[in-house]
Amino acid sequence: MHDKRANTLQQAQEIFREHGGVLKATQAFGLGIHPRTLYTLRDHGQLLQISRGLYQLAEKELTEHHNLALAGKRLPSGIVCLLSALRFHDLTTQAPFEIWLAIDRLTRKPTEANLPLRIFRFSGQALTAGVEEHEIEGVKVRVYNPAKTVADCFKYRNKIGLDVALEALREGWRERRYTMDEVWRYGKICRVANVMRPYLETLAS
Repeated sequence: MHDKRANTLQQAQEIFREHGGVLKATQAFGLGIHPRTLYTLRDHGQLLQISRGLYQLAEKELTEHHNLALAGKRLPSGIVCLLSALRFHDLTTQAPFEIWLAIDRLTRKPTEANLPLRIFRFSGQALTAGVEEHEIEGVKVRVYNPAKTVADCFKYRNKIGLDVALEALREGWRERRYTMDEVWRYGKICRVANVMRPYLETLAS
């Protein structure tokens, strides 16, 4: 019985490894991991409970964007935006404690005790335009591209500060992360093209 149980624990850990080291409890159960096995691994310290119903292998090597992977696993429909997207693209010196996510205005707001999220509700093209998909620690995470992120920052300049939006605009332009046409297009989608115009003209001059 002991050998069979140990083998089951090993198999469960292997399933976690095959799926990037992070799984929801419901996903783990669906992949054949018995609830008792999951909780045994947790109690033995081989699994860490990151938030309600979300588990991670204790051996998993963490990257700089680990929390984005956790958010992507917890809320696959969310899109990394604003300060978190700027940080991901190395377009700011800011290091937000929270994970900034955009969700559809009709989506129920998630409640996470151990995963700090800051939720923004987008709709229409403002939600769907400029989305990239990146793999972080084996998890598919959706992130707005640099040009869309800059436009979003101008839209939410009263929340994050105009200086942050301008820093991102200049840094992205200096590193050729987007063209002027791209920024202008997303500016129109976010309805801040006229706000951005004088700064874009300065960059282009």
